[in-house]
Amino acid sequence: SCKLTNIKCVFLELLTFAFFFLFRPSEMLESSNLVTFTGLANSSGYDTFLMDEERGRLLVGAEDHVFSFDLVNINRDVKQIAWPATPSKRDECKWAGKDLGKECSNFVRVLQPYNQTHIYICGTGAFHPICSYLEIGKRAEDNIFRLDANYFENGRGKSPYDPNMQSSFLLIDGELYSGTSADFMGRDFAIFRTLGSHHPIRTEQHDSRWLNDPRFLGIHLIPESDNPEDDKIFLFFKESAMDGEHTGKATISRIGQLCKNDMGGHRSLVNKWTTFLKAKLTCSVPGLSGIDTHFDELQDVFLMSAKDPKNPVIYAVFTTSSNIFRGSAICMYSMADIRRVFLGPYAHRDGPNYQWVPFQGRVPYPRPGTCPSKTFGGFDSTKDLPDDVITFARLHPAMYNPVQPMGGKPIVVRTNVEYQFTQLVVDRVEAEDGQYDVMFIGTDLGTVLKVVTIPRESWHDLEEVVLEEMTVFREPTPITAMELSTKQQQLYLGSDLGISQMPLHRCEVYGKACAECCLARDPYCAWDGIECSRYFPTAKRRTRRQDIRNGDPLSQCSDLHHNGYSSVEERSVYGVENSSMFLECSPKSQRALIYWQLQRPNDERKHEIVIDERLSLTGQGLLIRSLTQADSGVYHCHAVEHGFIQPLRRINLQVIPAQRVGELLLRANANDKDPSPKHKLWYRDFMSLLEHPDLNSVDEFCERVWKREKKGTQTPQRGPPNTAKWKQLQENKRGRNRRTHEQQRPPRSV
Repeated sequence: SCKLTNIKCVFLELLTFAFFFLFRPSEMLESSNLVTFTGLANSSGYDTFLMDEERGRLLVGAEDHVFSFDLVNINRDVKQIAWPATPSKRDECKWAGKDLGKECSNFVRVLQPYNQTHIYICGTGAFHPICSYLEIGKRAEDNIFRLDANYFENGRGKSPYDPNMQSSFLLIDGELYSGTSADFMGRDFAIFRTLGSHHPIRTEQHDSRWLNDPRFLGIHLIPESDNPEDDKIFLFFKESAMDGEHTGKATISRIGQLCKNDMGGHRSLVNKWTTFLKAKLTCSVPGLSGIDTHFDELQDVFLMSAKDPKNPVIYAVFTTSSNIFRGSAICMYSMADIRRVFLGPYAHRDGPNYQWVPFQGRVPYPRPGTCPSKTFGGFDSTKDLPDDVITFARLHPAMYNPVQPMGGKPIVVRTNVEYQFTQLVVDRVEAEDGQYDVMFIGTDLGTVLKVVTIPRESWHDLEEVVLEEMTVFREPTPITAMELSTKQQQLYLGSDLGISQMPLHRCEVYGKACAECCLARDPYCAWDGIECSRYFPTAKRRTRRQDIRNGDPLSQCSDLHHNGYSSVEERSVYGVENSSMFLECSPKSQRALIYWQLQRPNDERKHEIVIDERLSLTGQGLLIRSLTQADSGVYHCHAVEHGFIQPLRRINLQVIPAQRVGELLLRANANDKDPSPKHKLWYRDFMSLLEHPDLNSVDEFCERVWKREKKGTQTPQRGPPNTAKWKQLQENKRGRNRRTHEQQRPPRSV
């Protein structure tokens, strides 16, 4: 509540009005680039995605529902099917001690293409997994989206019981591969193959050498050769370290492999995998004295397809499990390095301390992990493998050597920041000077980083360039799913709150100047002679300018008469002596540094502003505490990048003496006693100081305030009814200032 007189309350509201509507920060402006589907009131967990580019639809599994969204606009033509757990199953779940509101629902976790007309769908079923088929029709024009209500089957070994269990799935050639838990208590972890004509097959049960409390993050089919019999299934997961592998309780990130044609053993490992092997994935930053900084918690994996389907590039997101500091990293892996590890020594426990060492004995033939085929041997099935091969495979599922990342280190690292990476998708973009992989990285705060890595001297020496950092959800919430449509050039993001859609490129944010567009180094964008716009490799235009490798505006824009720079924005602002003032100026480029100069009245020289306790430089501008008359003048804001200085803004600051404002307040107190209309226009004296061009709108504003004041005297309510609104705006302003610091600019709002 306002403790000042009513007229002072109006004065404070007027100041708030002037700040937010006349000097509004640019980050408050909304953009039409972002499309958001706000989740249903009775649903959550929008994190099971299936992209259907052919039909132009995005299928999403959530709590008690499955949705179908239009890829062009997710808020257009939304289809949904309710698929809740039965009341009896919810009751059983509750009686078993589970949370009725958060766990005892049917969370859809499996959405896999079964054939041309149906999707195989599974849900947790309130800790009673259940599966069915979703009919979608053969063509988009069929407009079919319905659940087969006449067929339901037990989902054990196909879907997790617990909705919080990280699981992965892949359905190929009518067979479902799943990494999940197969019991109510969440203790029987396994890699399953179900459906199809063969008997179900799984990993060895309750053997920590095979799996030790795993969390599965991805399953992919990668050919080994041109012979389909050699095809392998690769699994990405994290698990607790095996006994003796690490001191203390540690998490190890893994890549596992098994043969697609594995049928299990004949006498041993019956209906169990006989070709399963696993290796450690390493992602660490080399440190001084040989001490590395390890990012050991695998969070997500993305496979970038290559011309050769046998050799995709693997991008993996890691975070730290350390309590000392929070950090995230992205590492790249090659299939050549992965295959080299799986052909290397097996891990074996030996010696007086029973430590893990490389196995030095005789390895049986055919080598365990080799697929039965005509390429590498004369065996037609794993059931024909010799007993010593099966026994060795059961006792030695782990490889000794870890898989090292390409270049020996991460390509992106973030430490000591407020967020951690959660999701990743990558788009390969054709630019004027070559191909570039653009990464879209989701975080646990609901932001997306758009990052490109640019080779310096070689492809092993990469420069990380952050193109944009964007907020995609109204509230901070972890991004739990991401899919990218190259056809629509759109990115789709899932969270507990709903779905968001955003374009892969927003070239307009880089401005209309050649230099600004060139310095952005965004492979999607080029200067077309008029503005920064979408780059198309097939277009032949003499005026097109782009330089991703070097970002050199002089080489690209030097022949332009205006030097490639847009006109400098000018504005006038006013501050009251002894108060604080924020001069807003932020570069379009994420990598530019801001440089400020002050030109005082009647002085032709520009003086560099020295940052001290009274002056603070942030990513959004310059904060001046306790204004003095000496702070009046023209402030010049420049962006410095790659040795180029670009003027961004000139701000003319006029400091109003505190004495004059005090006189106005005294007159306001005197006028409180005389409410006649002739005294209501006292604020015109204040506005005359600001030389506001549109006094009529302020007149109307104040008249509305006084009408509220008059009504307020007739009711018990004290103060203007909308005081809470302005208070909330001020709270929002303070919240933004708290997030702003020198090294890290807050993300732009999409």
